[in-house]
Amino acid sequence: MPSLSRRTFLHLAGMAALGTSLLRCTGRERKPNILLILTDDQGWGDIHSHGNAVLDTPTLDRLAASGARFDRFYVSPVCAPTRASLLTGRYYLRTHVHGVTRGQETMYSEEVTIAEMLKKAGYATGCFGKWHNGVHYPHHPNGQGFDEFIGFCAGHWNNYIDTHLEHNGRRIETKGYIADVLTDHALQFMEKNKSRPFLCYVPYNPPHSPFQVPDTYFDKYKSQGVDDKLASVYAMCENLDDNIARLLNKLDQLQLTHDTLVIFITDNGPNTKRYNGNMRGRKGSVHEGGVRVPCFISWPGEIEAGQVIEPISAHIDILPTLAELTGVRVPSEPELDGTSLVPLLKKTSQDWPDRKLFQHWGGRGAVRTPRYRLTLEGDRIGLYDMIEDPAETENIADERSDITKSLKAAYQDWYKEVTQRGYEPLPIPVGYDEWPRVEMPGHEAYLSKEAGQGISYVGKSGWANDWVTHWTDIDAYPFWEIEVVKEADYEVTLKYACPPENVGTRIEVRAGAHRLTGEIRNALIPERIESPDRVPRKEVYEQTWGRLDMGRLHLPKGRYTLSVKALSRPGKTVMDLKALIMTRK
Repeated sequence: MPSLSRRTFLHLAGMAALGTSLLRCTGRERKPNILLILTDDQGWGDIHSHGNAVLDTPTLDRLAASGARFDRFYVSPVCAPTRASLLTGRYYLRTHVHGVTRGQETMYSEEVTIAEMLKKAGYATGCFGKWHNGVHYPHHPNGQGFDEFIGFCAGHWNNYIDTHLEHNGRRIETKGYIADVLTDHALQFMEKNKSRPFLCYVPYNPPHSPFQVPDTYFDKYKSQGVDDKLASVYAMCENLDDNIARLLNKLDQLQLTHDTLVIFITDNGPNTKRYNGNMRGRKGSVHEGGVRVPCFISWPGEIEAGQVIEPISAHIDILPTLAELTGVRVPSEPELDGTSLVPLLKKTSQDWPDRKLFQHWGGRGAVRTPRYRLTLEGDRIGLYDMIEDPAETENIADERSDITKSLKAAYQDWYKEVTQRGYEPLPIPVGYDEWPRVEMPGHEAYLSKEAGQGISYVGKSGWANDWVTHWTDIDAYPFWEIEVVKEADYEVTLKYACPPENVGTRIEVRAGAHRLTGEIRNALIPERIESPDRVPRKEVYEQTWGRLDMGRLHLPKGRYTLSVKALSRPGKTVMDLKALIMTRK
């Protein structure tokens, strides 16, 4: 179908020359640095200057005033989809992302990210925080253009204080609050790369649950009489504000403020019921409150301060905007869906398109135009005049049936086009030189029987950090689909827990015709690692695990079903299985 994306693509084809021209006009010899900040589950209303009288966010208020505030900026209803669209300039359904866990959050490795685009142009690239677009190389940040990665790849993390994180594939222990730690590493990255252009991507994980935050912040909001959950959320947001101040102060110290483009957005609507500008919906919703978020773009001396930009815009627009502002050529493939926002930032938009933006999540869809929002939720069709009725209180779908029919057809055409590639599960790559150790978590395993029928995950659907448990049926087993990219010997290790009565359980690890057998010789009664939660959590808690070394498995190149089966068990259960690790030798 004819689309804005194709017109945008043609516009971007000549962008390198235009960007170079922009840099010459400003008298700059180097390309601007990029500081891209993304927070997790912070809604539009979690900003003081958006009318929140309880929450203090002085840094974000100043950032918004120092450049452009996009008044109608949209993302996806949940986190992994937003991140995929932000990083690629494409609707997330094109990128293979169609969920938030069990591999459904993984982007195709051939997707071209902001980091890959800028790295090719000589930028240093660093990511500090939550990735959530693939755990295994080359879907990992280090395989998608980031030289430096410190953070975690799953959809959520279990502990925010004195925890462990990943540094380029290696586990590191950290001290202090997670947002402070991530900021520390981002500051070091900017210091190290101050003499060259850099992309510093800081996708903070607060205020996503679990609700953990230092006492100083929590006590401030608790003293105002709000409940523990809201006090935690607002405390986490203020801590983020302080850490963003540290990032901006570092630019000042390095004398890079006028050489740095700063972008702040969040990944979806709020994760609890709280102030959100009287908008309908929150995280997970295709209504305005689930997808409209803050977007502040600042570049002192280049972007006029105090702008409020009203035309609708979205996460898919960030990559083409950065390409134009940096003078970096966009790759010819794959095609982008977003359009550069530079004409709005520079006030040169003579014929800004009357565009449509699309949202989708969990079988629900929406279309946003400058005036209307159409929502499709099962049999319920809603049409709302967002100028006359921004709270979406009056459904005019029947009254304006012409608009309803037109937007519904546009959504159906869009959805058919962006999902045409389908969503076959991506096998876990094993054997890359750059990534010799691959840990396959239990929550990414498939189960040979329906969950609850002799085997299950800890959580109902296998959320991040879950494991395989309640394994009572000896004929049931977990398995992973893997792709061995290099023939080699692979050392296989299981992370497990089991009571003393299960010692003697015999285990088989099989990949095609290749197999190993072993026996559990040591009981492991897990100890829960205490977490400083302010309110009860839905996520699992961290605990200790034992290790069972199974030996070496020689595997030729190819695709395999990798399974862990019980050959015998003396007790009532086989074991709890946290992960299977394969290390190339």
